[in-house]
Amino acid sequence: MSLTKTTTVDQITVNENGTILYREATRIMEDGNQISQTYHRLSLTPAQDLTGVPANVVAICNTVWTAEVIAAYQAAQAAAEAARA
Repeated sequence: MSLTKTTTVDQITVNENGTILYREATRIMEDGNQISQTYHRLSLTPAQDLTGVPANVVAICNTVWTAEVIAAYQAAQAAAEAARA
């Protein structure tokens, strides 16, 4: 009996405001047959630190997060903060 555990990014979504959502699937395999699967969802906001983020997600972030997207996201966050005050 051989057990293996793999974690892969199986879903990446880009929201209109530049937020990136991704899902990691962790699969437990026994002799080539999947016996368990769990999901972990994460989100990233424009200009967020990408340390430890999977390379394929970083590549999408670097493509999507243009200077314009980052500025628009930060402006929207400032406006939301001002509205709460």
